[in-house]
Amino acid sequence: MNDFWSWWQHLPENLSPVMFQIGWFKIQYYGLMYLVAFAVVYGLVSHRLKYEKRFSLTQEQVKDLLFNMIIGLIIGARLGYVVFYNPVYYLRHPLEIVLPFSFANGVIFTGISGMSFHGGLIGLLIAAGWTVKNGGMKFKEAADLFAPAVPLGYTFGRVGNFINGELYGRVTASPLGMYFPQAPGDAMRHPSQLYEAFFEGVCLFVVMWILRRRNLPEGAMLAVFLIGYGTVRFFIEYFRQPDEHIGFIWRYFSMGQILCGGMVAAGIFLFLRYRRDALSH
Repeated sequence: MNDFWSWWQHLPENLSPVMFQIGWFKIQYYGLMYLVAFAVVYGLVSHRLKYEKRFSLTQEQVKDLLFNMIIGLIIGARLGYVVFYNPVYYLRHPLEIVLPFSFANGVIFTGISGMSFHGGLIGLLIAAGWTVKNGGMKFKEAADLFAPAVPLGYTFGRVGNFINGELYGRVTASPLGMYFPQAPGDAMRHPSQLYEAFFEGVCLFVVMWILRRRNLPEGAMLAVFLIGYGTVRFFIEYFRQPDEHIGFIWRYFSMGQILCGGMVAAGIFLFLRYRRDALSH
């Protein structure tokens, strides 16, 4: 048993985030996890479209939606990080928003580092809204189709964070803790990326996959996702290390918790509105 805990606790030290590298150019597992996440969402949505006859969208419309949502997610995630987490730095170094180089101390290839889930979600929803409006689709129907698949895809994104050794948790004496080489000091920390992958990803997926067949108001699956993810992430943030340059807000809350509070509020508002719409018909 001691051998297992030793392996577990030192696992991040034995993982390389790089798939392969040629000179300064490198491809990391994090990018691969994004591709896997998109493939999983597309597979689940295609499965639902085939076997759940209540949806009127075509396969081509699904492809268009997914492609545009991916673009919106990537742009939103990057801009969300800039706006929510480091606006002062990027006002001074605007080229680094879109270029994979750091110019703070010479020219250093860094890749595009810094992505915000909440910014990505906003970008995705804007792209989805634009696509359905211009494609003759219904937003609520598209939301009900895609939302239950998103948590499982999200799981792989957090696995990518874990392999990268980023977004690690706070110091802990628990045997679940791990040694992250990128973290300051030599103490064990919560593997908060794996907590998020399991609870915000796998568990939320199971709940939403079950609820998708319940008699909920049209569009309510998006509200369920916002409430479910926001609530779970809010509490997991107590295990996650806040960004060093931000720290805590109002002494107790991280930026992630503030944004998750907004998610939950938006989810409750949407659910009540969609419920009212359903009752009025």
